[in-house]
Order: sequence, then structure tokens, then C-alpha cells
Amino acid sequence: MYIIMLGAPGSGKGTIGTEICKHYNLTHLATGDIFREEIKNQTELGKEAEKYISQGKLVPDEITIKLVEKQLDELDGAVLDGFPRTIEQASALDSYLNSKGKAITAVIDLNVPDEDLVVRTSSRVICSNKTCRAAYNTKFMPSKVEGVCDVCGSALIRRADDVPEIIRNRLKVYHEETEQLINYYREKELLEPIDINIYSETTREDTTAKTFNAIDKRIAE
Repeated sequence: MYIIMLGAPGSGKGTIGTEICKHYNLTHLATGDIFREEIKNQTELGKEAEKYISQGKLVPDEITIKLVEKQLDELDGAVLDGFPRTIEQASALDSYLNSKGKAITAVIDLNVPDEDLVVRTSSRVICSNKTCRAAYNTKFMPSKVEGVCDVCGSALIRRADDVPEIIRNRLKVYHEETEQLINYYREKELLEPIDINIYSETTREDTTAKTFNAIDKRIAE
């Protein structure tokens, strides 16, 4: 089973992706983690990727595709988070899976209104202790004591780029980059939109249940 996670920054891709992995016994593959691991191990592909990342540039599709395929070679199913990002990557993934006699099961698209995401993301804080890094949200999941980590008692801090202006720009870039990808999977009838309103009674459990239902429906087809 291969599940692709789509969703803007702060939409909960990582959280829901983790729940999918637990429920269906899949491996979570995030391109950021793959890059870091390959760079840490100083593989040839890792060295190539590092040249771009160190300059703040996007890693070219050719390298990204090779890195992901290298990981997929060792797995019999995965949740893909952060890949594909382009039509070229999506097409390469289709070709790779077809060569293995496999296919994408579903593309989960987490839809959260942009202004909701601005509020959610600008309210994020994390533990300043680098060995802890527990995450909180001052509006939706606050710590027991304001500004203090529940786990280790260290001070909570906000990321420098978690401010409304920067968040809105990230969202703009995301929509521009992803619009074609969403249409690509919609035309293939693989897209499963999951609408989320952080101000309604919708909880993480509700979102997870909706996602499982969408995947189960695909499996049963």
C-alpha cells in the first residue's frame, strides 16, 4: 500500500501520516528525513543533495527521485510525505511503482482554510531543550504552565519564521506549487480531500477516522 500525503504547512500531514503508518503497518517516508540521513551517512546521493541544501536551493528532481526510489526499494508499502512535489516527480513515482507491479492506493489531501493555518502555525511553540523539543500550541494545545514545557520544565520558544507574514507567503508558495499536482491526482481519481476546520468540533481523532475511511474505501474497490 502506498499513500501520498498532501497538505499545506501546518495542516497536520505528519500527525495524520503517523497515524496511518501505525494503523496499516506502513513506513513513514519524509523527504526531509531522507535528505538528512543520506547527508549524515555521506552517501554519493547525499553529497549531491547537500550541495543544494547548503545553498538554500531546492534539490533537483533527478536527485530527489533517486533518493526516494532507493528507500522504496527496501519497503513493501509507505506513506509519502513531501514527495512528490512536482509533476515530474509524480510521473517518476508512477513509473517506478508500475515497474514493480504496484500502484498508489490513495492521495490524502488535508484541506484547512489558510487563515486557520495562520492562526494554528503562529501559535506553535516548542521546548528550548534540544534533547526534548516537545511541541505545543498556545491556542489549541497549551502547556500546563504558560511558557514552560510539561515534559522537562524548560522554557518554550517560538520559531523565528512562525509569524503571520512569513506563514502566508509559505502558503502562497505551497498553493502555487501544488495546484498542478492536485489536478494530476484528481484526474487519476486518486485524490481523497479531507476537510478540516480547526474552530469546529473536528478533532484529530475525527480527521484520522475520516482518513482511515477514505483509505479503506480504496482498499475495498
